[in-house]
Order: sequence, then C-alpha cells, then structure tokens
Amino acid sequence: MNNVSLELLQSEAIDLLKELIATPSFSKEENDTADLICAFFARHAIPFSRVGNNIYARNENYHSSRKSILLNSHHDTVRPNKHYSMDPFIPVVKDGKLFGLGSNDAGGCLVSLAAVFLYYYSHPDPKHNIVFAASAEEEISGVNGIELVLPYLGQIDFGIVGEPTKLEMAVAERGLMVIDCVASGRPGHAARNEGENALYKAIEDIEWIRNYRFEKKK
Repeated sequence: MNNVSLELLQSEAIDLLKELIATPSFSKEENDTADLICAFFARHAIPFSRVGNNIYARNENYHSSRKSILLNSHHDTVRPNKHYSMDPFIPVVKDGKLFGLGSNDAGGCLVSLAAVFLYYYSHPDPKHNIVFAASAEEEISGVNGIELVLPYLGQIDFGIVGEPTKLEMAVAERGLMVIDCVASGRPGHAARNEGENALYKAIEDIEWIRNYRFEKKK
C-alpha cells in the first residue's frame, strides 16, 4: 500500500475538491477541471492518460491476468440553479460540511475514490487491479464521457461508481427506456363514427406502458 498516511490523503482530497468547486466544469466544458486532476496525479508521480476530458490511471503492479476493479466518478456539473443561496464557485465549510457546486454530485465521490486509488496504488501483490477513471459529460450522458474512455481501460470485471446515495450502498440505478412509437388511425366522417382516432389509440398504449411492471431479476 502507499506510504502516504490516511490523514494526508484526506487533506489532499479535500483540497482537490475545493479546487474543483472553484473551477467551472459544466458538461462539455470540463477542460480546466481535467487539468486539475492531471496535476493531482502528476504531483504524486503516478502515470496517467487523458482521452478528451477523461483521465484514467492503473495501479503500479497492474497485470492483465488479474480481475480489475474500476473506480469511477465524474467531474462535470450542471449549471447552478438561479435560487442557489451561496456563490456556487466558492467552497465554504459550514457545520463540518463543504458546500459548493459539484461538492456532492459528484466531486466528493471523485476525490474519495482518487484517495483510495492512491492508497492502494503501490501495493506489491494486489489481488485485483485497480483502475481509476474521472469521466466527463456524465450529466448529459454525452458520448465524450465514460463511453469514450471505456475502451482504453482494459477488461473491467466490476466497478465502484461514485454518485450521491446518502452514503448508502446501491447496487442498481433507475434506468431510462426510450420508445419510439407510431399510432396509425383511419380518417372518417365524425358524424358517422367511421374513423379511428390515432390519438385515442396512442393514449391506450401509453397507459399500458405506464402501468407495466417488469419482473425483478436477481
């Protein structure tokens, strides 16, 4: 394991988080925070690679014969809500909590995983490879985020992805299914009730989709 103390890693992770908060990183505009993450690894003399605004690194004794754990979170943020009560780009510690845009989603997760990676980076005989990836464009599901960098990471067997979960372990997430449908009708005179209204047919289908429940699979 790395000879850096946990206390020092914690301090450096918090400092990095403050830097990330103070640096705007809206989706597709993460260049500056990507630079900060690169500088963080460079200070620790850890080799890393950059693909677009995605940064990834492997543990020192990485070997393709081992299974690999991916530590991943993102460094892009949404734009601040107009009702934001504080300056979103000034990190403020209040009541033991660090406030600022992206501190929770997902800067805190990101710097914590970076600290874990550093701690285990030099382990002389790891049971698993550890791959770290700080990805971009997560907030918009962009093609230049994890989708872009994933092919560079090698075989990934399982991963830990940092997202706000109120510190509860989550093994799944709510998905999104997009369905493109066409409802066909038949024109006809309304007085003689000859037609088939495509809108009414679509309403029935939408209601079916709304109420359908998939079987749970373990």
